[in-house]
Amino acid sequence: QVQLVESGGGSVQAGGSLRLSCAASGIPHSTYCMGWFRQAPGQEREGVAAIYTGGGSRYYPDSVKGRFTISEDNAKNTLYLQMNSLKPEDTGMYYCAAGCATLCDGDHCQIRADALDAWGQGTLVTVSS
Repeated sequence: QVQLVESGGGSVQAGGSLRLSCAASGIPHSTYCMGWFRQAPGQEREGVAAIYTGGGSRYYPDSVKGRFTISEDNAKNTLYLQMNSLKPEDTGMYYCAAGCATLCDGDHCQIRADALDAWGQGTLVTVSS
């Protein structure tokens, strides 16, 4: 059973940085999609980053490309999301997810949550202007 626990959210001014962490257990040893999603009040959930475990490819939607970086530390079973140049529109609850999928049209990608195995409890990110 996959279990995920996020940490690292907080409040920051626009232009600042935050790093989120996700401690994972029960992740399959085969190549597997791990991702980060966010949801602001009144808005749809949006996938903001995905990585295929074992050093695989990384995917980002246009809204965060160049500002967010997803990474993994296999020794610590931890997933990270480094967020730089934060904007007020990045505000929301951020969730770590296991078993995501990616859909790309050229360089434009979506991170999808159609058949997730697990969500974390979420961590709040607030970016003030």
